[in-house]
Amino acid sequence: MPTDIMARVKVALPDTFPFAAEIPVRITDLNYGGHLGNDALLSLLHEARVQFLRTIGMESDYDPVSKLGLILVDVAIEYKGEAFYGDVLRVQMAANDLSKYGFDVVYHVHNQAGKEIARAKTGMLCFDYNVRKLRLLPEGLAARLR
Repeated sequence: MPTDIMARVKVALPDTFPFAAEIPVRITDLNYGGHLGNDALLSLLHEARVQFLRTIGMESDYDPVSKLGLILVDVAIEYKGEAFYGDVLRVQMAANDLSKYGFDVVYHVHNQAGKEIARAKTGMLCFDYNVRKLRLLPEGLAARLR
């Protein structure tokens, strides 16, 4: 039996978020509708994730000397509201679903007035760019993510 309702992406939020970043919406982040574009939100989440990783001792998600890093393997974004030029987004983050090779980062995004803008999840895997293959999640990193 056909239905008129499409399946929607749902991002489950953890109980706590150990880190938050504040990121302003720039004029270049707007789309033709005059609000934050979906591509720009993904870029802002990347910036927030790099800030989060720095707090746990990773200078970035890629080390050009060793050529070891992280690779984004999937993303889900559940849009909840619009953001506009001049808004300052508070991006709360938590790592979860740690596995042999990686982890997820979950994001909860609000504007400066507390309005929910989005929920998102990115799947991150450890990657060796020298041999272009996955590598095991280092135990030290796993401990800091927990």
